[in-house]
Amino acid sequence: MKVVLPGGTGQIGTILDRALTAAGHEVTALTRHPVQARQVAWDGATLGRWAEVVDGSDVVINLAGRSVSCRYTAGNLRAMMDSRVDSARVVGEAIAGAARPPRVWLQMSTATIYAHRFDAANDEATGVTGGSEAGVPAYWTYSVDIARNWERAQREAPTPATRKVALRSAMVMSPDRGGVFDVLSGLARLGLGGPVAGGAQYVSWIHDEDFVRAVEFLIDRDDMDGPVNLASPDPLPQRDFMRALRAAWGVPVGLPATRWMAELGAFALRTDTELLLKSRRVVPGRLTEAGFGFGYREWESAASDLVRRVRSSRTARFT
Repeated sequence: MKVVLPGGTGQIGTILDRALTAAGHEVTALTRHPVQARQVAWDGATLGRWAEVVDGSDVVINLAGRSVSCRYTAGNLRAMMDSRVDSARVVGEAIAGAARPPRVWLQMSTATIYAHRFDAANDEATGVTGGSEAGVPAYWTYSVDIARNWERAQREAPTPATRKVALRSAMVMSPDRGGVFDVLSGLARLGLGGPVAGGAQYVSWIHDEDFVRAVEFLIDRDDMDGPVNLASPDPLPQRDFMRALRAAWGVPVGLPATRWMAELGAFALRTDTELLLKSRRVVPGRLTEAGFGFGYREWESAASDLVRRVRSSRTARFT
């Protein structure tokens, strides 16, 4: 199977490239700075010779977009919007112009499209789209607008021969350096992994192996299109999430943080508190209904596996 990964050199792209290549597939990553044989240059906004690798491919998985781990300034928010919408638009143009278009186009989206809520979980059928919640920062609406426009760019692309799926992904937890699990583990191991602003806000997550398996599942399921939540069935409050992560690392105590302390910490880390404070209670309704089996349904077992893999990789590096 020929797979094209626009934006394929980031964390998620690295996870997919590694797994799909190991499974025997031919994977090509589109990137602004190609350094390997299986990487092709593109700018994420305009058609170019890179479109030749889309023509004749079997699957396109578009992962392109500026990282959300940054300060949410007006400029950074605009860059997040433009990089996602422009890449989805131009991928659609490449598919529309292909003599042999791919049979499926998986487009990265985000679970952030759903409302900040505590009372019930958001699935694809009954979930509440965010943007109108009371008592949250006004700029959180912009994150929802990014997700809406991101999905709209794919949905409106004129690609009748290509099935389209929007991957509303929760945080993908992997042992790779620089990913969200690495950052949260660093806090936990320093004793800073306690509840933030009370810790009642829900954390939605998915183990990296389940993420890959869900992508493979959706590639094979010709009856599934539109938005699909990629998230474990077990979202849990942040205080419980971090307690389980501390336990996996063998750290007994995690200092709590107030909202203003979280603001200071986010500023120091050059990130934003929306990533910490928004309650993302998301469940995989369509995957569950379609019979997808999660290898890691509960965070305790997922965290233990990820910690084991981190420790194994460190041992391997020093032997």
